[in-house]
Amino acid sequence: MFRRSLLLVPLVALLSGCAALNTVSPEVRSFGTWPAGRSPGSYAFERLPSQQQPLSRAPDWELLAAPALAKAGFQPAAAGAQADVIVSIGVRVSVSGEDPWLDPLWYRWNAPLYAWRFGMPPRAHPMFIERRFEREVGLLLRDRASGQPLYEARASHDGATKGDDVLIAALFSAALSDFPAAKPQAHHVPVSLTR
Repeated sequence: MFRRSLLLVPLVALLSGCAALNTVSPEVRSFGTWPAGRSPGSYAFERLPSQQQPLSRAPDWELLAAPALAKAGFQPAAAGAQADVIVSIGVRVSVSGEDPWLDPLWYRWNAPLYAWRFGMPPRAHPMFIERRFEREVGLLLRDRASGQPLYEARASHDGATKGDDVLIAALFSAALSDFPAAKPQAHHVPVSLTR
């Protein structure tokens, strides 16, 4: 019996590690005062002029934000009907850190041999600069009739890879996790990555 329980310990640790790989914990901030007693109601997306360009990913972002809005209690306005709330969204993915491979003369660094020849640790060599990808989503909910902003939420996360649409959808979910409460202080919200 004792041996069997010892075998279960690594298995449980492995399974919890796998679960952690499917979870992100973005930093979330939310602002505004959602009117007391007001139900979420129906919504429609509003696109900025830059989001109306042919190569814009705004339609994709709207599809990624829709499940988070549904979880918060909103439903899309029926065709031809006036929405209760207008939703503006934004997505930003940026990279920080210099990438030596973008240099057309990258061979001038002599690869890692340069570092070892002069006794520098490999991490100090330009070929070992780590890039970080910063991802952020934002939502602004406005009353359709008055145009007054009611609620704003942002979620951000950074990592070593660019990520994909599953991660962007998780950021939208995290951004609206506190709705209708507003928490302007930065806090982390764990969210599962569902494919």
